[in-house]
Amino acid sequence: MSNPSLVLPAYGDGCLSSVIPALLGGLRPGGSGDLSWMPGNVVREQPTVLLVLDGLGWNQLEARRHLAPTLAAMSASRLTSTAPSTTATALTSITTGLTPGEHGVVGYRMHMGDSVMNTLRWGNESGDCRRRYPPHMVQPCPPFMGERIPVVSRAEFESTGFTEAHLRGVRHEGWRAASSIPVVVGDLLRQGESFVYAYYDGVDKIAHERGFGQFYDAEIQATDDLVSRIISSMPTGSQLLITADHGQVHVGDDTILLDPSVMAMVAAQSGEGRFRWLHAHRGQHGALLDRCRELYGDVAWVVSRQQVIEERWLGPRVTTEVERRLGDVALVASAAVSFEDPADTGPFDLVCRHGSLTADEMYVPFLAAQA
Repeated sequence: MSNPSLVLPAYGDGCLSSVIPALLGGLRPGGSGDLSWMPGNVVREQPTVLLVLDGLGWNQLEARRHLAPTLAAMSASRLTSTAPSTTATALTSITTGLTPGEHGVVGYRMHMGDSVMNTLRWGNESGDCRRRYPPHMVQPCPPFMGERIPVVSRAEFESTGFTEAHLRGVRHEGWRAASSIPVVVGDLLRQGESFVYAYYDGVDKIAHERGFGQFYDAEIQATDDLVSRIISSMPTGSQLLITADHGQVHVGDDTILLDPSVMAMVAAQSGEGRFRWLHAHRGQHGALLDRCRELYGDVAWVVSRQQVIEERWLGPRVTTEVERRLGDVALVASAAVSFEDPADTGPFDLVCRHGSLTADEMYVPFLAAQA
């Protein structure tokens, strides 16, 4: 099976981690200073709404422009997501303006030394982990360059551990129905807010549960209508910017349960199905890498932790604490497959997935419209 091209994050340039530093404070030291990755009509001095549409990849949107006239009419450029291309990592890079190697939220399920924690639920098999792994210690970097930004997101997310980790100190403006988003956004701008962060997760939910097809297309249309209503709610002289945390790959039932010869060398698994970290028993990381390349090299990029660090998949700097959270071997799916971990379960089987470094997962839109 031939592998597609590996898409590495464009840290310091056209990457999700560059958006907030460019909008709120100028590019961070070490960045190229080139803002050509921004849509051409962005005015950084204008009141701005940044809307994150979870799961809306560039390739998926391009294939459905006819279903999304409002999005299709916006000025557009393309960004890369993070490594892995997963919600917890990418959202933290968006809000903090940092790479995963700096902020430390390096996956959906993260090895914390004595257990593996689900970062979105901030829990493990024993329950909530906020006392065991305080979010402000696991991810100590402030969001939005230290500014106390209003955040328009689901009300039920407000008190979660992951929210504390990546949105600590913001002003929460919770919504319980998506129809409220335009109302809240418009009110905030008319009250004089210069920057508003908003988040909507419908596209991601439908892709995971239903895959690509009529339900997904219906959600794209509904999301486009939501965006149209947000723009209509905004006062003249403000602007709406839209991006996403990752794209999607339709996997369905193409899942791989790791071979017993591999599992004999594995002490724990972390990450997710399309970016699976294997934590080797002591002294077996070399043999584990060789065996995984032999078995899975036709459907995945099989890489060592050292390769991930040296090739800057997580950014130019990986702190010592963050490095401890990584496995010894990563199975990064290149084909439309998922590497299953029996300990990684949810309320339903996922149809579309993400996390790997394929173009479908890594490229996300960056769109702009003036109100």
